[in-house]
Amino acid sequence: MKHKVSGTKLGRIKKHRVALMRNLLTSLILYEKIETTQAKAKALKPKIEKIMTYAKRGTLADKQRLMKHLYNNQIVVKKMIKVLGPRYKDRAGGYVRVLKKGYRAGDAAPVSIIEFV
Repeated sequence: MKHKVSGTKLGRIKKHRVALMRNLLTSLILYEKIETTQAKAKALKPKIEKIMTYAKRGTLADKQRLMKHLYNNQIVVKKMIKVLGPRYKDRAGGYVRVLKKGYRAGDAAPVSIIEFV
C-alpha cells in the first residue's frame, strides 16, 4: 500500500535526487523556462510553488530559507526576491506550467517544458 507517500524517487538515491531538484530549481529561476523529462518537471512543480511563496513575502527569514533551498546562490535568491516575487505578488498560486513537448530522440523519454506563467 502507498498511503501518505508523496513525491517520486526518479530512480535515484536521496542525495542525487535532492541535488537534481536543486539544480533544476536554480536553472528554472535563472532562465525562467527549461526543457526536461516529464517526470522531473512534475516533481519540480510543487517545489517551485513552495519557494515562490517565500519569495513573495521577502522577509529576512524567507531569504534565508531560499538560500537553504538554492545552494546559497545569492544571484538566484536576489532574482527570486526582486524580480519574480513582485511579479507574482497578487497571484494566489499556479506560478509555473508544464507543457508536453514530445519524445526525446535517444531513448524516447517524454519531454516537457516547464516555464513561469
